[in-house]
Amino acid sequence: MSIDLITELTVFALAVFVGFEVISKVPTMLHTPLMSGTNAIHGIVIVGAILVVGDSLGGTLATVFGVIAVIFGTINVVGGFLVTDRMLQMFKRRPAEQKGK
Repeated sequence: MSIDLITELTVFALAVFVGFEVISKVPTMLHTPLMSGTNAIHGIVIVGAILVVGDSLGGTLATVFGVIAVIFGTINVVGGFLVTDRMLQMFKRRPAEQKGK
């Protein structure tokens, strides 16, 4: 194994650990608003994955991982927007409440 692979695996393992620790400490009330903000950040992941897929020098493995990243990133962003939309619907007044005022 090359030193680059070991470095990348170390960074990945540390990112997983830190990400889990940070997310597990977020209160339930803040989870959905934070998810809305991370949708924009996750869009960067999708752009990076598209660049990897479009790079012909990446090889077959990089292309496969890039396609998987684009698919998972898109699912995450769309799901996040759906959850955010559903959350915002909870704060809208119902038509019956608006007519009574």
